[in-house]
Amino acid sequence: MKNLVEELKWRGLYHDAMPGTEEQLLKEATTAYIGFDPTADSLHIGSMVQIILLCHLRKFGHKPLALVGGATGMIGDPSGKSDERNLLNEEALAKNVAGIKSVLSRFLDFDATDANAPVLVNNYDWMKEFSFLDFVRDVGKRITVNYMMAKDSVKKRLTGEIGDGMSFTEFTYQLIQGYDFYHLHKEYNCVLQMGGSDQWGNITTGTELVRRMNGHEAKAFALTTPLVTKADGSKFGKSESGNVWLDSDKTSVYKFYQFWVNVSDEDAEKYIKIFTFLDRGTIETLTEEHRQAPHLRVLQKRLAEEITTFVHSNEELEKAIKASNILFGNSTADDLKSLDEQTFLEIFDGVPQAEIAKSELTAGLDIVSVMNEKSGFMKSNGEARRALQENSISVNREKIADGFILTENDLINGTFVLLQRGKKNYFVLRFT
Repeated sequence: MKNLVEELKWRGLYHDAMPGTEEQLLKEATTAYIGFDPTADSLHIGSMVQIILLCHLRKFGHKPLALVGGATGMIGDPSGKSDERNLLNEEALAKNVAGIKSVLSRFLDFDATDANAPVLVNNYDWMKEFSFLDFVRDVGKRITVNYMMAKDSVKKRLTGEIGDGMSFTEFTYQLIQGYDFYHLHKEYNCVLQMGGSDQWGNITTGTELVRRMNGHEAKAFALTTPLVTKADGSKFGKSESGNVWLDSDKTSVYKFYQFWVNVSDEDAEKYIKIFTFLDRGTIETLTEEHRQAPHLRVLQKRLAEEITTFVHSNEELEKAIKASNILFGNSTADDLKSLDEQTFLEIFDGVPQAEIAKSELTAGLDIVSVMNEKSGFMKSNGEARRALQENSISVNREKIADGFILTENDLINGTFVLLQRGKKNYFVLRFT
């Protein structure tokens, strides 16, 4: 077996592991799992590390299990949280579980038939028939309260270091997650649980439960990844408008691509190892090239290209690059007209707009009137004419002259017209 742990270490994807974990992964094909809590109906880029970890596991000849927490999602993981999460009703939970399954299926082929084919499981399937009395008898008696209280995620809440105490509901979370490991160990011969470093307490409870319920000779290992941060200390995974999601209906491909293009140089050097599958030699060459000419943003562009293709597709990447070029490079009216409405509005987010009745285009509108009276883009007809004489006005990226008549043929998506004065002064007309 190739050394997965060594690969994870140079990529910055390794935080800690139980003794014997590396040896186990070198010895034989190993079944390992990661859990995803259904707190929303999609996943955002904060979950990308764990998705990529499962992909590396698969590439190195091991068997990945992806667990969607239909049962644990009813409680909410207290790890690293100062407040208890709002409990979801069954309808919301079912919607979230379906959404997460759909996202994970884009990265792991759950229809594969080889021996190490990925498997998707939902812990609600084995927890739904478990009565409270059976759980406390069969599971609760295996782990002492002293052991559970020693976990950082519990200790910090109970001492008031973070938050305001902890409910019994949250206190039981580590037992339920631990039971997941026991169940997967028994049913799938899963011997390794992986997750973020904040999951160490929950994961080690699972290894303990496996040994106590399946016999002390039972093998159970743990491996965690670092929590990804930005160089400036701020939280990774959010843009100014909130989470960066893996579904294009929540975060457009254009915005997704822009998030990665705009990371700092320091972050780009770190992220290209974590979030791409490029080999070491390629990454070292790109990093050196970037250091020689940082203004070209070679690392950021390659990072954005790789991860946008991985999450969306090469076709969607091309659209995102075209959209970026519209704002920052040379583009034509045809390029603008190829944009969908959402992407157009996102590219020109914050640009001043004016609304005009579409019926006014029937007979055509004189461009001077449009720029002054109809929109306020120019303060007067005189200013509009001077700008036209200076050859500084464009309609949909094409230079125009005095006397230009705006018609329905100029509409982008049947709705918009982009006015521009010089290189950076934009104005959007919306015809309704």
